[in-house]
Amino acid sequence: MKIIGITGKSGSGKTTLTSLLSKKLGCTSIDVDKIGHKATNDKKISKQLAETFGKDILNEDEKIDRKKLGNIVFSNKEKMDILTDITWGYMQEKIDEILEKKPELIILEWALLPISKYWEKCNIKILTTSEQDIRKQKVMERDKISKEYFEKRDSNSLDYTNLKFDYILNNNYKMETMENLIKEIGEKLYK
Repeated sequence: MKIIGITGKSGSGKTTLTSLLSKKLGCTSIDVDKIGHKATNDKKISKQLAETFGKDILNEDEKIDRKKLGNIVFSNKEKMDILTDITWGYMQEKIDEILEKKPELIILEWALLPISKYWEKCNIKILTTSEQDIRKQKVMERDKISKEYFEKRDSNSLDYTNLKFDYILNNNYKMETMENLIKEIGEKLYK
């Protein structure tokens, strides 16, 4: 089994690259953020989050309002660590279930991938980057969030400068740029 790890800040093109690469290579991909979102919908975890962060994080359906929770954790590393401690077991279980099937090739996509146990398992490590103003506009539109919320979330993101990557995609949002990288990765994998 080979694992491609794709990481980068929100709005840098991780999901687009993952989608195109998984189609080109005919492989499975895991958006770890989506597993994290499912974790907050788990009844046991949701209850624990409400007990920890207060019932104000619940919407009218008694489900976690991720924006309300985000307002609490994105401005406080200690609280972010608590959120991670509560959800991480669920997330690992789901990722491990997929990896236990030993697919020939799989892509893991996650902004926090480099601080997880899965990072060292990646055979190919890719960082996606782009200009902050472009990312900000893209994420604000996509997630329907304010500039202040974006900046709070972005200021709490990982610093990737001291990590080593096999590829860095300086995303200019042109399809040709991604296609060239995908071709290069495909050639490396199937030499």
